[in-house]
Amino acid sequence: MARNEEKAQSMLNRFITMKADEKKKPKERRPFLASECRDLADADKWRQQIMREIGRKVAEIQNEGLGEHRLRDLNDEINKLIREKVHWERRIVELGGHNYSRYSAKMTDLEGNIVDVPNPSGRGPGYRYFGAAKKLPGVKELFEKPPELRKRRSRYDIYKRIDASYYGYRDDEDGILEKVEGEAEENMRAEAVAEWMRMEEIKKEARRAVKSGEVAEVGGAAKTILYEEEEDVVEEERMKERELEEKEKEKEFVVHVPLPDEKEIERMVLEKKKKDLLSKYASENLLEEQIEAKAMLNIHR
Repeated sequence: MARNEEKAQSMLNRFITMKADEKKKPKERRPFLASECRDLADADKWRQQIMREIGRKVAEIQNEGLGEHRLRDLNDEINKLIREKVHWERRIVELGGHNYSRYSAKMTDLEGNIVDVPNPSGRGPGYRYFGAAKKLPGVKELFEKPPELRKRRSRYDIYKRIDASYYGYRDDEDGILEKVEGEAEENMRAEAVAEWMRMEEIKKEARRAVKSGEVAEVGGAAKTILYEEEEDVVEEERMKERELEEKEKEKEFVVHVPLPDEKEIERMVLEKKKKDLLSKYASENLLEEQIEAKAMLNIHR
């Protein structure tokens, strides 16, 4: 039995294929310029053809084993087809057709997130990378987000966040402080009540001890209080004695040179004034004598 390849190469099959090709219309070629197309249906057809070519090449560029050079060539071809598709879409709008560019795809990073990179590679605005081309050396860095620099807060920013809670004015609003201080408050209240009861017992004991002007012996609790008060009084007296001693030490002053008394000081001040007056009078007399001498010399001249 003959194989399929042998059947296809037979004279009859080749003749039938030739006749079928003759009946077909000649294969049309896509115009080099979109402006040469005058029919809206043809423009839409050429756009669909470009979309199919882009789909095939995008599927091919997903293979990372093609090599760096082949991936770069495929990426360039895809971008060239995309630019051509844009020309045809613009021509379709001019011919009154649908505006396809309104819903055009966006550029995405390695995770599939849409990024706005108008000119990432320096090869002109709108150049995109697809598939494994995004992982090429020199391209991968374009899609990596730069690390966020932690900005140092200024003094103005620090003061701007300060409110009443910073100073502790709102500590009672959350109820935590009441729970923490509740036990301590109960203990302090119990201690205050116990101290008050002890003082009341001492007062009652003192009242019972004093009867009609007669002083009886002081009991244990009252004796303890009186002993504590006596110690406080003794300590105050000691403090006063120390202050008096310090003041006396400050008053003591050893004189190594005889100091003048008030009368001596008055006499010395009086003598100084007399000397000042005499010196002033002598200077006035001397000035008058000099003036007279000058006058006499001028008369002789």
